[in-house]
Amino acid sequence: MDLLPFDDYVRSLNRKRMSAGALYRDEDDRVLIVEPSYKEHWDIPGGACDQGEPPWRTAAREIREELGITRPLGQLIVIDYIPADDRMPEGLAFIFDGGLISADDVARLDITDPEIVSVNLMSLDDAAPKLKPILARRVAAALDAAHSGRLVICEDGCPVGS
Repeated sequence: MDLLPFDDYVRSLNRKRMSAGALYRDEDDRVLIVEPSYKEHWDIPGGACDQGEPPWRTAAREIREELGITRPLGQLIVIDYIPADDRMPEGLAFIFDGGLISADDVARLDITDPEIVSVNLMSLDDAAPKLKPILARRVAAALDAAHSGRLVICEDGCPVGS
């Protein structure tokens, strides 16, 4: 049997996009969301993983760049498989627990990143219309995970069976 050359095999492997962010919330479970300047839907702090960058470094880098927050991230609380759509390839999204943040903390943020127009603490019900539906589902799963202390695996924003 002839083996496929290893380099050909590697080139044939599927590539996935990855993103990572953090869930920051206050004592009332309002979540911190950001209004980006480059897309219509709001988001949680975070962004796309650069080539060769693991998700935990991506989340820390993006949060530092977007919000100026440098405190360590908590545990990984959500991994979400994102199916391909007509514009984007399939991917994986990671959410880390950013911990508690107060309205005073948010008011003191010095937003200098031109990608961020504003930040806000909102209840999930108020935030959901501003978020893409998949992200609203993912954030709801992240809130549950933050309370339970358990990692939640999602597909298209929806938790999958354990």
